[in-house]
Formats: sequence, C-alpha cells, structure tokens
Amino acid sequence: MPRLFTALEIPRDAALSLSLLRGGLPGARWIDVENYHLTLRFIGDVPGHVADEIANALDRVHRPSFSLALTGVGAFGQKKPHAVWAGASASPDLAALQGEIDRICQRLGIPADPRKFMPHVTLARLRNSTPLDVAQYLSARGNFSTLPFRIGRFVLMSSRDSVGGGPYIVEEAWPLSGTDARASSLVASASDASRIMR
Repeated sequence: MPRLFTALEIPRDAALSLSLLRGGLPGARWIDVENYHLTLRFIGDVPGHVADEIANALDRVHRPSFSLALTGVGAFGQKKPHAVWAGASASPDLAALQGEIDRICQRLGIPADPRKFMPHVTLARLRNSTPLDVAQYLSARGNFSTLPFRIGRFVLMSSRDSVGGGPYIVEEAWPLSGTDARASSLVASASDASRIMR
C-alpha cells in the first residue's frame, strides 16, 4: 500500500540550486533531484476508501498562490544525525495552507503529527555520519538560499515502501487560486515541476 502525504513540488531552478548542496558529507545518501519536495502533512498508509475521502476533502481547499524561497540548511538528530535539509523562508500563506490541510486530516481521523511543522526539503538521509562531519557540512553551506518561486498548486504524493527518498508519485493535484500571469512568467511556477522533472 502506498504511503501518502501532501506536499509542494520544487521547481527546476530551485531544485538545481538544491542539487549544488550534494556531496561533501560522509555517510550521506543524497535524495534524487526529481524527488525534492516540501511535505505539508504526512498521512501514512491508509486504505483506498480513506485515501478517496482525503482527496475529496482536499477539493474544498481554496487558498491563494504565493511565493516561497528556500533558505538555510540544518540537520535532524543532534547526537545521532539522520537527515540534512534546506529550510523555507517564513510564509503566512504556507502556514495557512498547511494548517488547513492538517485540520482536514484530523477531522478524517488521521493521527496528528506529534512534531511541529517545520517546512523543509530533505537533501540526504544519513547513516553513520558523525555530528562533527554534519556540523562542518552545515557551516560551509549556511548562507544557502534560492530566489523566490511561485507555488501554484499542492499535491497528494505517494511513496512506495523503500529505504526513503523516493520514488514519489503525484497522485492528485489541487491548484491554488489567483496565480498572477505576469508573476508566473517571471518565476518558474512550482506546478511546472513535475512536468519539467520527468
């Protein structure tokens, strides 16, 4: 059974910037560029009828499109690091979208995520990386940031049970309203990501 989560796709230019962060960390298993995403809400393994209920409920989400930039790098697991990531700049629109999706999932009986939402793109999963190696990697890349890009939709993704890091499949997508045609011609729309990446 697929493992489901809602996410934002990362457009080509931002993914290219992220890909430049690969390397230089012993024990890192780097995520493939086409699998970069920002998880909004982890749902998990659910039966087909529950997945349909979730998709139907997400049809009611009506939020504006917005700009987002990726900035900074960090790691999960202080004493035993298990992942490195790139962060996202603070965004009220992102927080509102994530909050609405989270409330929908809770109403449908999906267990709440005990961790506080911290928007990020996972760059690598770590195995036997020392805290010192991770600290050196992060300090050398601390000034990382991307140009802002437009978020034009959010998606329901699935992952097959694997060691993590994909492959991820877009099961369904929901557009965000009011994508300004002028702005989207200036910055690559995140909704182009899946088409560009394939």
